[in-house]
Amino acid sequence: MKTPNIKDLILKWRLILIKMNMSIRLDDLFSKKQKNILNIYCTAGYPQLDSTITVMKALQENGADIIELGMPYSDPVADGPVIQHSNMIALHNGMTIEKLFQQLQGFRQEIYVPVLLMGYMNPVMQYGFERFCQHAASLAIDGFIIPDLPIYEFETEYSPFISKYGLSFVFLVTPETSEQRIRKIDELTTGFIYAVSSSSTTGKDTSFKAQEGYFERLQNMKLKHPVLVGFGIRDRETFTAACSHANGAIIGSAYIKALEQSGDIEKTTKEFLSRIV
Repeated sequence: MKTPNIKDLILKWRLILIKMNMSIRLDDLFSKKQKNILNIYCTAGYPQLDSTITVMKALQENGADIIELGMPYSDPVADGPVIQHSNMIALHNGMTIEKLFQQLQGFRQEIYVPVLLMGYMNPVMQYGFERFCQHAASLAIDGFIIPDLPIYEFETEYSPFISKYGLSFVFLVTPETSEQRIRKIDELTTGFIYAVSSSSTTGKDTSFKAQEGYFERLQNMKLKHPVLVGFGIRDRETFTAACSHANGAIIGSAYIKALEQSGDIEKTTKEFLSRIV
């Protein structure tokens, strides 16, 4: 009988511990807080290349429950002009997945809230999907949001890698998503369901009154996973309106715009979040 390699055993136990910690962070959050969960999006490498950890710390210190860390890409199809612009600046600053993983080395010594990487398949595939999962897990990233990864491809090709490294994967639903597909997503997702409040790109003003039928439909489905509403959340009024229909909300463009207009990340983040929660 072959004796197990000590390095293989160490790697195996390290992955088990990583999986446990990632699961604990998200599970703890959703078990302790069922309403008014605040997820804030920020772009890695924005406003400056070395701003990533500073921004994340400021978000955590001022009330963010989840940090959605955007990996900049030249064609972010689900994002509006504000986030697209931040992506272009971050890319110009020199941000890449490789650089981001370097910046995140040891970040769990300071950041304890769940962190999800948000991005698109093209740069992830260039990096290598399993390599991407392995490196993210080794840093204690909690999971991914990849809007342009179709369900079929996720199930047949990529889900095994997500599971292997103990990562969560968040799917999006829209007002046009059928009940059958929503229930399929509820089976596949691990973490929460990202409910897009309209079919537009991020940053658009959203009338929650016009979306009430959609939100009520999601509520009445009694889904297994928490639902967070995104797109168009910009202040306390829209955050409260979204949370009245879901477990929480996601803010992106409004925060990026606030950072764009100020050079003081800590002060800007504190003032911005004080107007939300």
